[in-house]
Amino acid sequence: MTRLLIVDDSPLMRKLLAGIFSDAGDFEVAVARSAAEALQQLSVFLPDVITLDIHMPGMDGLDCLDRIMVEHPCPVVMVSALTEEGATETLEALALGAVDFIAKPRGPISLGMDDITDVLIAKVRAASHARLPRTKRLTERVRLQAGQRKFAAPKPVAKSLRRRSGRRLVDIGAVVIGVSTGGPPALDRLLGTLPHDFPWPVLIAQHMPASFTGPLARRLDRGCALPVSEVTAPAVLTPGHIYVGRGDADLIVSKRGSAPMVMPAPPGNYLWHPSVERLVTSAADVLGPERLVGVLMTGMGTDGAQALAQVRAQGGHVVAQDEDSAVVWGMPGALVASDGADCVLPLDDIAPYLVGLALG
Repeated sequence: MTRLLIVDDSPLMRKLLAGIFSDAGDFEVAVARSAAEALQQLSVFLPDVITLDIHMPGMDGLDCLDRIMVEHPCPVVMVSALTEEGATETLEALALGAVDFIAKPRGPISLGMDDITDVLIAKVRAASHARLPRTKRLTERVRLQAGQRKFAAPKPVAKSLRRRSGRRLVDIGAVVIGVSTGGPPALDRLLGTLPHDFPWPVLIAQHMPASFTGPLARRLDRGCALPVSEVTAPAVLTPGHIYVGRGDADLIVSKRGSAPMVMPAPPGNYLWHPSVERLVTSAADVLGPERLVGVLMTGMGTDGAQALAQVRAQGGHVVAQDEDSAVVWGMPGALVASDGADCVLPLDDIAPYLVGLALG
Protein backbone atom coordinates (compact mmCIF):
# COMPACT_ATOMS: atom_id res chain seq x y z
CA MET A 1 0.00 0.00 0.00
CA THR A 2 1.16 3.51 -0.79
CA ARG A 3 0.87 5.92 2.15
CA LEU A 4 -0.72 9.14 0.87
CA LEU A 5 -1.02 12.34 2.89
CA ILE A 6 -3.66 14.77 1.57
CA VAL A 7 -3.09 18.36 2.68
CA ASP A 8 -5.94 20.80 2.03
CA ASP A 9 -7.78 23.36 4.15
CA SER A 10 -11.09 22.68 2.35
CA PRO A 11 -13.20 19.97 4.07
CA LEU A 12 -14.92 19.23 0.74
CA MET A 13 -11.63 18.82 -1.12
CA ARG A 14 -10.21 16.57 1.62
CA LYS A 15 -13.35 14.42 1.49
CA LEU A 16 -13.34 14.15 -2.31
CA LEU A 17 -9.64 13.34 -2.57
CA ALA A 18 -9.74 10.85 0.32
CA GLY A 19 -12.67 9.09 -1.33
CA ILE A 20 -10.97 8.92 -4.73
CA PHE A 21 -7.79 7.38 -3.37
CA SER A 22 -9.49 5.08 -0.86
CA ASP A 23 -11.63 3.70 -3.68
CA ALA A 24 -8.51 3.16 -5.82
CA GLY A 25 -7.63 0.33 -3.46
CA ASP A 26 -3.86 0.70 -3.24
CA PHE A 27 -3.57 3.77 -1.01
CA GLU A 28 -3.49 4.18 2.76
CA VAL A 29 -4.83 7.71 3.23
CA ALA A 30 -4.28 10.31 5.93
CA VAL A 31 -5.42 13.95 5.79
CA ALA A 32 -4.14 17.24 7.19
CA ARG A 33 -6.14 20.48 7.44
CA SER A 34 -3.15 22.83 7.46
CA ALA A 35 0.52 23.07 6.68
CA ALA A 36 1.38 22.88 10.38
CA GLU A 37 -0.63 19.66 10.74
CA ALA A 38 1.02 18.25 7.63
CA LEU A 39 4.50 18.87 9.01
CA GLN A 40 3.53 17.06 12.21
CA GLN A 41 2.34 14.08 10.17
CA LEU A 42 5.67 13.68 8.37
CA SER A 43 7.36 11.82 11.21
CA VAL A 44 4.19 10.03 12.36
CA PHE A 45 2.46 8.83 9.20
CA LEU A 46 5.67 8.67 7.11
CA PRO A 47 3.97 9.32 3.77
CA ASP A 48 5.27 7.88 0.51
CA VAL A 49 3.66 10.74 -1.42
CA ILE A 50 1.78 13.96 -0.60
CA THR A 51 -0.88 16.02 -2.37
CA LEU A 52 -0.51 19.63 -1.27
CA ASP A 53 -2.83 22.57 -1.88
CA ILE A 54 -1.04 25.80 -2.76
CA HIS A 55 -3.49 28.23 -1.15
CA MET A 56 -3.99 27.67 2.58
CA PRO A 57 -4.36 30.11 5.49
CA GLY A 58 -1.34 30.60 7.72
CA MET A 59 1.60 28.81 6.16
CA ASP A 60 0.81 28.40 2.46
CA GLY A 61 1.61 25.45 0.25
CA LEU A 62 4.89 26.84 -1.07
CA ASP A 63 6.28 27.45 2.43
CA CYS A 64 5.07 24.01 3.49
CA LEU A 65 6.71 22.40 0.46
CA ASP A 66 9.93 24.21 1.28
CA ARG A 67 9.89 22.70 4.79
CA ILE A 68 9.00 19.22 3.50
CA MET A 69 11.94 19.19 1.07
CA VAL A 70 14.32 20.05 3.92
CA GLU A 71 12.86 18.09 6.84
CA HIS A 72 11.42 14.99 5.17
CA PRO A 73 12.08 14.85 1.40
CA CYS A 74 9.10 13.16 -0.17
CA PRO A 75 7.40 13.22 -3.58
CA VAL A 76 4.79 15.99 -3.63
CA VAL A 77 1.99 16.62 -6.15
CA MET A 78 0.69 20.18 -5.96
CA VAL A 79 -3.02 20.94 -6.24
CA SER A 80 -3.32 24.17 -8.20
CA ALA A 81 -5.92 26.53 -9.61
CA LEU A 82 -6.32 26.70 -13.41
CA THR A 83 -5.31 30.35 -13.51
CA GLU A 84 -2.18 32.22 -14.58
CA GLU A 85 -1.47 33.05 -10.94
CA GLY A 86 -1.88 29.38 -10.09
CA ALA A 87 0.51 28.50 -12.93
CA THR A 88 3.20 30.89 -11.69
CA GLU A 89 2.95 29.47 -8.17
CA THR A 90 2.97 25.91 -9.49
CA LEU A 91 6.14 26.51 -11.50
CA GLU A 92 7.75 27.90 -8.35
CA ALA A 93 6.65 24.75 -6.50
CA LEU A 94 8.22 22.54 -9.16
CA ALA A 95 11.45 24.54 -8.85
CA LEU A 96 11.34 23.96 -5.08
CA GLY A 97 11.12 20.20 -5.59
CA ALA A 98 7.49 19.20 -6.23
CA VAL A 99 7.29 16.27 -8.65
CA ASP A 100 4.07 17.18 -10.45
CA PHE A 101 0.80 19.06 -10.17
CA ILE A 102 -2.89 18.58 -10.77
CA ALA A 103 -5.11 21.49 -11.74
CA LYS A 104 -8.42 21.79 -9.95
CA PRO A 105 -11.42 21.63 -12.27
CA ARG A 106 -13.18 24.87 -13.14
CA GLY A 107 -16.63 25.45 -11.69
CA PRO A 108 -18.14 23.31 -8.90
CA ILE A 109 -15.36 21.02 -7.70
CA SER A 110 -17.71 18.22 -6.71
CA LEU A 111 -18.98 18.03 -10.31
CA GLY A 112 -15.60 18.35 -12.01
CA MET A 113 -13.58 15.82 -10.03
CA ASP A 114 -14.85 12.90 -12.12
CA ASP A 115 -13.15 14.45 -15.15
CA ILE A 116 -9.70 14.41 -13.54
CA THR A 117 -9.93 11.29 -11.35
CA ASP A 118 -8.02 8.95 -13.67
CA VAL A 119 -5.26 11.49 -14.35
CA LEU A 120 -5.02 12.39 -10.66
CA ILE A 121 -4.59 8.75 -9.60
CA ALA A 122 -2.05 8.10 -12.37
CA LYS A 123 -0.01 11.17 -11.43
CA VAL A 124 0.06 10.36 -7.72
CA ARG A 125 0.98 6.72 -8.39
CA ALA A 126 3.81 7.83 -10.67
CA ALA A 127 4.96 10.44 -8.15
CA SER A 128 5.14 7.86 -5.38
CA HIS A 129 7.91 6.13 -7.36
CA ALA A 130 9.62 9.32 -8.50
CA ARG A 131 13.30 9.92 -7.92
CA LEU A 132 14.06 13.02 -5.90
CA PRO A 133 17.48 14.57 -6.58
CA ARG A 134 19.72 13.50 -3.73
CA THR A 135 21.48 16.87 -3.66
CA LYS A 136 18.27 18.94 -3.64
CA ARG A 137 18.34 21.23 -0.58
CA LEU A 138 21.29 19.24 0.77
CA THR A 139 22.90 22.21 2.52
CA GLU A 140 19.72 22.99 4.45
CA ARG A 141 19.26 19.34 5.43
CA VAL A 142 22.82 19.21 6.73
CA ARG A 143 22.23 22.33 8.80
CA LEU A 144 18.98 20.94 10.16
CA GLN A 145 20.63 17.73 11.28
CA ALA A 146 23.81 19.36 12.62
CA GLY A 147 24.22 18.48 16.26
CA GLN A 148 21.73 15.63 16.07
CA ARG A 149 23.83 13.05 14.27
CA LYS A 150 26.78 12.86 11.93
CA PHE A 151 25.56 13.45 8.38
CA ALA A 152 27.36 11.87 5.47
CA ALA A 153 26.60 13.48 2.13
CA PRO A 154 26.02 10.96 -0.65
CA LYS A 155 28.89 10.36 -2.98
CA PRO A 156 28.38 11.95 -6.37
CA VAL A 157 27.24 9.56 -9.05
CA ALA A 158 29.62 9.42 -11.98
CA LYS A 159 27.92 10.54 -15.18
CA SER A 160 28.26 8.13 -18.05
CA LEU A 161 27.87 8.68 -21.77
CA ARG A 162 26.47 5.59 -23.42
CA ARG A 163 26.66 6.17 -27.16
CA ARG A 164 24.97 3.60 -29.32
CA SER A 165 25.76 4.98 -32.76
CA GLY A 166 28.69 6.75 -34.32
CA ARG A 167 26.65 8.11 -37.24
CA ARG A 168 27.78 11.48 -38.54
CA LEU A 169 25.02 14.12 -38.62
CA VAL A 170 24.31 16.27 -41.64
CA ASP A 171 21.89 19.13 -42.31
CA ILE A 172 20.20 19.23 -38.93
CA GLY A 173 17.05 21.33 -39.16
CA ALA A 174 15.59 21.41 -35.64
CA VAL A 175 15.70 20.01 -32.13
CA VAL A 176 12.40 18.54 -30.92
CA ILE A 177 11.97 17.93 -27.18
CA GLY A 178 9.25 15.90 -25.48
CA VAL A 179 8.80 16.10 -21.72
CA SER A 180 6.14 15.64 -19.06
CA THR A 181 6.38 14.91 -15.32
CA GLY A 182 9.37 16.75 -13.87
CA GLY A 183 9.71 18.77 -17.06
CA PRO A 184 9.88 22.45 -16.06
CA PRO A 185 12.95 22.17 -13.80
CA ALA A 186 14.60 19.85 -16.35
CA LEU A 187 13.95 22.36 -19.14
CA ASP A 188 15.39 25.12 -16.93
CA ARG A 189 18.64 23.19 -16.64
CA LEU A 190 18.87 22.09 -20.27
CA LEU A 191 17.87 25.30 -22.04
CA GLY A 192 19.66 27.59 -19.62
CA THR A 193 23.02 26.24 -20.75
CA LEU A 194 22.48 26.62 -24.51
CA PRO A 195 24.66 29.50 -25.81
CA HIS A 196 23.30 32.58 -27.57
CA ASP A 197 24.74 31.39 -30.90
CA PHE A 198 23.05 27.97 -30.83
CA PRO A 199 21.98 27.77 -34.49
CA TRP A 200 18.97 25.45 -34.52
CA PRO A 201 15.35 26.11 -33.56
CA VAL A 202 14.14 24.13 -30.55
CA LEU A 203 10.51 22.91 -30.36
CA ILE A 204 9.09 21.72 -27.04
CA ALA A 205 6.02 19.63 -26.26
CA GLN A 206 5.57 19.83 -22.46
CA HIS A 207 2.37 18.24 -21.18
CA MET A 208 0.53 21.14 -19.47
CA PRO A 209 -2.81 22.97 -19.41
CA ALA A 210 -3.20 26.07 -21.59
CA SER A 211 -3.01 28.49 -18.66
CA PHE A 212 0.40 27.11 -17.66
CA THR A 213 2.45 27.11 -20.87
CA GLY A 214 2.57 30.92 -21.25
CA PRO A 215 4.03 31.41 -17.75
CA LEU A 216 6.40 28.48 -18.42
CA ALA A 217 7.68 30.10 -21.63
CA ARG A 218 8.19 33.45 -19.88
CA ARG A 219 10.03 31.76 -17.01
CA LEU A 220 12.31 29.90 -19.42
CA ASP A 221 12.91 33.07 -21.43
CA ARG A 222 14.23 34.86 -18.33
CA GLY A 223 16.81 32.13 -17.78
CA CYS A 224 17.90 31.44 -21.38
CA ALA A 225 20.35 33.12 -23.72
CA LEU A 226 18.00 32.24 -26.61
CA PRO A 227 14.54 33.79 -26.99
CA VAL A 228 11.68 31.59 -25.77
CA SER A 229 8.03 32.02 -26.71
CA GLU A 230 4.75 30.15 -26.43
CA VAL A 231 3.30 29.27 -29.83
CA THR A 232 -0.15 30.87 -29.96
CA ALA A 233 -0.28 31.59 -33.72
CA PRO A 234 1.54 30.40 -36.87
CA ALA A 235 5.15 31.61 -37.01
CA VAL A 236 8.09 31.08 -39.34
CA LEU A 237 10.51 28.54 -37.86
CA THR A 238 13.51 30.68 -36.95
CA PRO A 239 17.05 29.42 -36.16
CA GLY A 240 18.13 30.01 -32.58
CA HIS A 241 14.59 30.37 -31.24
CA ILE A 242 12.88 28.16 -28.64
CA TYR A 243 9.17 27.39 -29.15
CA VAL A 244 6.92 26.06 -26.35
CA GLY A 245 3.69 24.39 -27.45
CA ARG A 246 0.49 25.87 -26.03
CA GLY A 247 -1.22 23.63 -23.52
CA ASP A 248 -4.46 21.80 -24.34
CA ALA A 249 -3.45 21.97 -28.02
CA ASP A 250 -0.81 20.29 -30.17
CA LEU A 251 2.33 21.87 -31.61
CA ILE A 252 2.96 21.04 -35.26
CA VAL A 253 5.36 21.95 -38.05
CA SER A 254 3.81 22.86 -41.38
CA LYS A 255 4.86 24.70 -44.53
CA ARG A 256 3.58 27.91 -46.08
CA GLY A 257 5.14 28.24 -49.51
CA SER A 258 8.77 27.26 -49.02
CA ALA A 259 8.98 28.42 -45.40
CA PRO A 260 8.64 25.89 -42.56
CA MET A 261 6.12 27.13 -40.00
CA VAL A 262 5.39 26.22 -36.39
CA MET A 263 1.81 26.54 -35.18
CA PRO A 264 -0.74 25.37 -32.63
CA ALA A 265 -3.33 22.85 -33.77
CA PRO A 266 -6.57 21.57 -32.19
CA PRO A 267 -5.76 18.57 -30.00
CA GLY A 268 -5.69 15.36 -31.97
CA ASN A 269 -6.51 11.83 -30.89
CA TYR A 270 -3.71 11.54 -28.34
CA LEU A 271 -3.75 10.96 -24.58
CA TRP A 272 -1.56 13.95 -23.65
CA HIS A 273 -1.23 17.46 -25.05
CA PRO A 274 0.79 18.99 -26.51
CA SER A 275 1.46 15.58 -28.08
CA VAL A 276 5.11 14.64 -28.55
CA GLU A 277 4.12 12.03 -31.14
CA ARG A 278 2.30 14.60 -33.27
CA LEU A 279 5.07 17.19 -32.99
CA VAL A 280 7.76 14.72 -34.03
CA THR A 281 5.70 13.24 -36.87
CA SER A 282 4.87 16.65 -38.33
CA ALA A 283 8.47 17.87 -38.04
CA ALA A 284 9.74 14.73 -39.77
CA ASP A 285 7.16 15.10 -42.56
CA VAL A 286 8.04 18.75 -43.26
CA LEU A 287 11.77 18.93 -42.49
CA GLY A 288 12.74 15.30 -43.10
CA PRO A 289 13.68 12.87 -40.31
CA GLU A 290 17.38 13.08 -41.19
CA ARG A 291 17.33 16.78 -40.25
CA LEU A 292 15.98 16.25 -36.73
CA VAL A 293 17.56 15.78 -33.33
CA GLY A 294 14.93 14.38 -30.97
CA VAL A 295 15.26 14.53 -27.19
CA LEU A 296 12.87 12.58 -24.94
CA MET A 297 13.02 13.54 -21.29
CA THR A 298 11.40 12.78 -17.95
CA GLY A 299 7.71 11.90 -17.97
CA MET A 300 5.24 9.11 -17.36
CA GLY A 301 3.76 7.13 -20.20
CA THR A 302 5.19 6.52 -23.66
CA ASP A 303 4.34 9.69 -25.61
CA GLY A 304 6.95 10.31 -28.30
CA ALA A 305 8.77 6.99 -28.06
CA GLN A 306 7.28 5.45 -31.20
CA ALA A 307 7.69 8.54 -33.39
CA LEU A 308 11.26 9.17 -32.26
CA ALA A 309 12.23 5.55 -32.80
CA GLN A 310 10.95 5.96 -36.37
CA VAL A 311 12.97 9.17 -36.78
CA ARG A 312 16.11 7.32 -35.76
CA ALA A 313 15.33 4.46 -38.15
CA GLN A 314 14.99 6.99 -40.98
CA GLY A 315 18.29 8.75 -40.38
CA GLY A 316 17.59 11.26 -37.62
CA HIS A 317 19.40 11.45 -34.31
CA VAL A 318 17.67 10.71 -30.97
CA VAL A 319 18.71 11.27 -27.36
CA ALA A 320 17.03 9.81 -24.27
CA GLN A 321 17.47 11.19 -20.75
CA ASP A 322 18.95 8.54 -18.49
CA GLU A 323 17.07 6.84 -15.67
CA ASP A 324 19.15 8.24 -12.81
CA SER A 325 18.47 11.88 -13.69
CA ALA A 326 14.80 11.50 -14.72
CA VAL A 327 12.08 12.09 -12.15
CA VAL A 328 9.95 9.49 -13.96
CA TRP A 329 11.63 7.30 -16.60
CA GLY A 330 8.46 6.36 -18.46
CA MET A 331 8.83 8.22 -21.76
CA PRO A 332 12.62 7.96 -22.19
CA GLY A 333 12.54 4.43 -20.80
CA ALA A 334 10.03 3.39 -23.46
CA LEU A 335 12.28 4.92 -26.12
CA VAL A 336 15.34 3.03 -24.87
CA ALA A 337 13.35 -0.22 -24.60
CA SER A 338 12.37 0.10 -28.26
CA ASP A 339 16.03 0.62 -29.27
CA GLY A 340 15.03 4.08 -30.46
CA ALA A 341 17.85 6.18 -28.97
CA ASP A 342 21.32 6.82 -30.35
CA CYS A 343 22.54 7.79 -26.90
CA VAL A 344 21.31 7.84 -23.30
CA LEU A 345 22.53 10.86 -21.33
CA PRO A 346 22.24 12.38 -17.86
CA LEU A 347 20.22 15.59 -17.94
CA ASP A 348 23.23 17.87 -17.48
CA ASP A 349 25.01 16.26 -20.44
CA ILE A 350 22.22 16.78 -22.98
CA ALA A 351 22.80 20.50 -23.66
CA PRO A 352 26.59 20.12 -24.09
CA TYR A 353 25.92 17.21 -26.42
CA LEU A 354 23.53 19.32 -28.54
CA VAL A 355 26.07 22.14 -28.61
CA GLY A 356 28.72 19.70 -29.78
CA LEU A 357 26.50 18.53 -32.61
CA ALA A 358 25.56 22.05 -33.67
CA LEU A 359 28.81 23.95 -33.21
CA GLY A 360 31.42 21.22 -33.38
